[in-house]
Amino acid sequence: MKEHEPGVSSHTISVLVANKFGVLARVAGLFSGRGYNISSLTVNQTHDPAVSQMTIVTSGDADVLEQIDKQLRKLVDVIEVRDFTGGNFVERELALFRLSAFSPEDKSRLVQLVGIFDGTFVSVHPDELSVEISGRSDKIDNFIAMVRDFGILEMARSGRVAIPR
Repeated sequence: MKEHEPGVSSHTISVLVANKFGVLARVAGLFSGRGYNISSLTVNQTHDPAVSQMTIVTSGDADVLEQIDKQLRKLVDVIEVRDFTGGNFVERELALFRLSAFSPEDKSRLVQLVGIFDGTFVSVHPDELSVEISGRSDKIDNFIAMVRDFGILEMARSGRVAIPR
């Protein structure tokens, strides 16, 4: 399903689950079994070690999201399902980059860009820089667009995490 189709939008869903073996596989199986794509998935335990929070980013129209919500709620170890989309929530993502920087001009421009995006240098080598950027997903996307021409040697993104305000 493409996001530019009418009525299709990206949704951030928070799912609190029992922190047990196999729960992640059942949730992922629910999505794959019905042909729904997960564009981002993060999981970790909450302040309560018996509970984990999954933050799932997916796309679909209202009917698809209603089905996802209903099916998630039917799973045994699911405690709570919340669709943050359109609501008041805070989201963040972390990305690490290895970037080409062969000339002093490239390094200077990359240093400026990393500063503009409030990034951190995690490693510096003669012809490459490693950078950490965190923030909203659109900030990460904008940084990628700005550094693509320098040459992204490698990139790793954490996926979105979210909580209500």
